[in-house]
Amino acid sequence: MKKLFAILLFLFCFNSAIAQDINAYDIEVTINNIENDEGQIRIGLYNSADSWLKNIDKGLNGTIENGTCKVIFKNVSNGTYAISSYHDENSNNELDSNMLGFPKETVGSSNNAPAKLGPPKWDTAKFVVNGESLKLTIDY
Repeated sequence: MKKLFAILLFLFCFNSAIAQDINAYDIEVTINNIENDEGQIRIGLYNSADSWLKNIDKGLNGTIENGTCKVIFKNVSNGTYAISSYHDENSNNELDSNMLGFPKETVGSSNNAPAKLGPPKWDTAKFVVNGESLKLTIDY
């Protein structure tokens, strides 16, 4: 009886792990036209308009090689998301800004959403993960 219970428990856990992988996708992000290879690129994945540019759902640091950076957000569920990024040229893990609050370091967003007299809008930057992995490009 104990053996049967152990086998059933194993099968349940194994099937649960497979089910999680079936509903999780990757978002590959390539950032081009980076001015130089100094520092790092910090990339944030946001999962709602309320969290946009406030609370990152997932964050990654990317290495720059020849003006390009590529990162992969793994195990992302179906849903609506947006990405913001910045070139942390001095590697201080902060987006440096001037006295008026405008970024001194290069920034970018999914869909190349423009920052017009303020940060990019969620509605312009958002995209949908729906049953398949995605490849996105951000141009600095």
